[in-house]
Amino acid sequence: MLIGELAAQTGMSRDTLRFYEKVGLLAGRRLSNGYRDFPPEAVAWLQYVRTAQTLGFSLAEIARTGEELRRAPDVAEALSSLFEEKIRLVDARMAELSALRAELSERVGTGCPLRVSGRPG
Repeated sequence: MLIGELAAQTGMSRDTLRFYEKVGLLAGRRLSNGYRDFPPEAVAWLQYVRTAQTLGFSLAEIARTGEELRRAPDVAEALSSLFEEKIRLVDARMAELSALRAELSERVGTGCPLRVSGRPG
C-alpha cells in the first residue's frame, strides 16, 4: 500500500511515517516510480507503536524490542515481560521523584533554598 493509504488507515501523517521509516521502525520498498510501498501488516505494527508510546515506551525502546517480539514464540508472554521491566523502571523513577520532592520540600521557606542541606550558612 502507498504511504497515503497507510496514513489514512493509521491516522498518522505522511511525515510521521517517513520519520518512522528513517529511524527503522517501518520498512517499505520503493516502487520503480519512486513511491513507497508498505505491506498490509504495517497497519497493525503502527497501531502497536502508537499503543506502546501511550504506555510510556520510547521509540528507541519500541525499535529495540520490535524484532524480538516478532520472533517470540509467545508474544503475550514477551509483552508481559516487557511490561514488567517497564513497571520496574517506572517504580524506580517514582522513587527518584519522591526523593526529589522531599528535598525540595525541606528547602521551602529556608533563608537560602539553594544552600547544601545540612551545612551551616
